[in-house]
Amino acid sequence: MVSLYERKSESLHIIHKATEHFPPHLHSGMELVYVTCGTLVLGVGCELYSMEKGDFAIVFPNLIHHYQVFGEGKNEAFYLAPQMSMAGYFMDKLQKYCPKNPVIKRENVHPDIRQAIMKLYKEKIRNQILDQAYIQIILARSIPCLELVLRETYESDDVIYQTVNYIAKNFKEEITLDSMAKDLGVSKYAISRVFSSTFHTNFNQYLNEQRLNYAVSLLEYTDMSITDICLEAGFQSQRTFNRVFQEKFKMTPREYKKDFKEKEVIYQMDEESEE
Repeated sequence: MVSLYERKSESLHIIHKATEHFPPHLHSGMELVYVTCGTLVLGVGCELYSMEKGDFAIVFPNLIHHYQVFGEGKNEAFYLAPQMSMAGYFMDKLQKYCPKNPVIKRENVHPDIRQAIMKLYKEKIRNQILDQAYIQIILARSIPCLELVLRETYESDDVIYQTVNYIAKNFKEEITLDSMAKDLGVSKYAISRVFSSTFHTNFNQYLNEQRLNYAVSLLEYTDMSITDICLEAGFQSQRTFNRVFQEKFKMTPREYKKDFKEKEVIYQMDEESEE
């Protein structure tokens, strides 16, 4: 299997890939994680949770989370991002509550969870009715294993949450540390401390990371030109885009797109040979 392959539709985004560091972020939907090889560290808020092969986790909506990898060797996981509408009966719980610990250890993961993930991953043509049924099976087998607390006791309106939320909503725009501080009514020095002490980076690096993540999704799944992707992702010049992309991926955006398409073909050929 190649290290990165993704199946995507409007209602469900599923990927199996080598685990890697991913900076703090949040989104309005849930995220499901199932480790298939090695280890992974999931951070939710200020807490870190170690995951090993066979462990499963649910990141509830609108919670700041990130991923880290410390283990050497092969580390891989499934990541699923279904629309909230697919949660059905469980949507109310996902919106009103949060788990004290989002990780279910391997020995407590019901076999239906892994089977549903594999069914979703192997579908060549997405079927929204089936997808929703599998997602609800996963939730039905996992949520009862979690100790839930009311969201008000978990969420915080502190500067960390405000910072992540602001950039998530505005990274495509021309924003600066000064303009962000003004919009939030917070000292720019307080925001700088968030980036240095909590995220271990600076404002520009974090902003570029969010823009790069979005640009990569456009490179992989659209036919947009490199120039259009650069502007759509919020970069003010293609020169800056190319530079920060090269620093992170050790290749140009055009080379990345070509490499991804080649891996996609190889994966499809491997999958057909297994049938």
